[in-house]
Amino acid sequence: MTVRVRFAPSPTGMFHVGGARSALQNWIYAKQQGGVFVLRIEDTDAARNKPEWTEGILSALDWIGISRGSYEGPYFQSQNAGEHRAAAARLYESGRAYYCDCTREDVQARTGSQYQGYDGYHRDLGLGPGEGRALRFRTPDEGATVVVDLIRGEPTFENRLIEDFVIARGDGSPVFLLANVVDDMTMGITHVIRAEEHLPNTPKQQLLWDALGVKPPVWAHVPVVVNEKRQKLSKRRDKVALEAYREEGYLAGAMRNYLMLLGWAPSGDREIVPWSVIEDEFRLEEVNPSPAFFDEKKLRAFNGEYIRALPVAEFVDACQPWLTGTGTIAPPPWQPEEFDAEAFAAVAPLAQTRITVLSEIVPNVDFLFLASPLIDEAAWAKTMKDGSADLLDSAVAAFDALESWDAESLKSTLEAVGAERGLKLGKTQAPVRVAVTGRTVGLPLFESLEVLGRERTLSRMRAARVRLV
Repeated sequence: MTVRVRFAPSPTGMFHVGGARSALQNWIYAKQQGGVFVLRIEDTDAARNKPEWTEGILSALDWIGISRGSYEGPYFQSQNAGEHRAAAARLYESGRAYYCDCTREDVQARTGSQYQGYDGYHRDLGLGPGEGRALRFRTPDEGATVVVDLIRGEPTFENRLIEDFVIARGDGSPVFLLANVVDDMTMGITHVIRAEEHLPNTPKQQLLWDALGVKPPVWAHVPVVVNEKRQKLSKRRDKVALEAYREEGYLAGAMRNYLMLLGWAPSGDREIVPWSVIEDEFRLEEVNPSPAFFDEKKLRAFNGEYIRALPVAEFVDACQPWLTGTGTIAPPPWQPEEFDAEAFAAVAPLAQTRITVLSEIVPNVDFLFLASPLIDEAAWAKTMKDGSADLLDSAVAAFDALESWDAESLKSTLEAVGAERGLKLGKTQAPVRVAVTGRTVGLPLFESLEVLGRERTLSRMRAARVRLV
């Protein structure tokens, strides 16, 4: 038997990091088993679907390494509507489903509770199909449905506690439960690997598989992804869009590595490992069923490690979208003609050790490409105090007299200026840094001044001195 797994997102918004985690787990499992990964777009909610959302899913999968052409699909659930309706008809004709025209208010009036499920009123009334009549599945009265799950063991659900659930609406359109089952049957899906939130639906779907005479797939429900308050990640509350992380400058390798640690860990006391190790060691059976905490701070630290591990040339290439404002990346504060590729290449190794996401490259190097630095007013107020004007005067004179404009000469010269005033280098260089870069933190100062050059450095220091008058 060829293993066939599927990833079946709905194109109703940005691509959720939890969905990306499930996609990767399906992808690796299929690869390990010599199987097939199927992409199915569940697009039956026509009111919320947009073509750009589908393209966003494909693009996001490309980014995390599940590239177009390497999987089967994408298929679209809406294209299988005929099979959905045919399955509903078979269930009715076999007596496994019946029609019902009860409203929610009818059920509430009979049961006296707004919380009680459907009471089976039409089970044996023989109501036929008609306008406004929903089709309900006839759940067995006795016994239990056992879901054999690779991660959760054998969750057991008493059939008497499962109401006769709707499988087709009053207009004849099948609901998600049935459509999902029929699609999996049609596509020969053997293993369903999905988020824990779908587990409550699984006994109903397994009953449908049985009623349609097909062996259910192997189930595996991976843990829900939660925030720091242990709440399920929400699009309305949390930063969950994979696209947002990509545009902020997270590397695909770091994101893939981190997502695979949500509920699983490689062997040994390590977390940052090559993708080949993850592909080799990942086991569905070893996934922890407990909720998995999505720690953005930890992800950011991961990303910093991945950035520092890049060869410098690759780091320079990776920064280009933020330096040039290509794609969906916001343009930098300088004009294209102001950008100096050689200057950036000179400071790239320094920047690489200091940033954790690629978007941070812009505030670290903007002083090199702007006519005047962008002044952080809070930093200016904190740094430019009594004595700063005199210090800048002395530093300008000392720098201007230098024969060699290099980092070591600049450092020793400014140390001497500070020593005359009883200041350590940290205190001495602070006003110079703010004058030249506009900020109190950034790349190593003297290497930055060397790249910026004598003329521009002295011009900025003199401009800062004028501002202090």
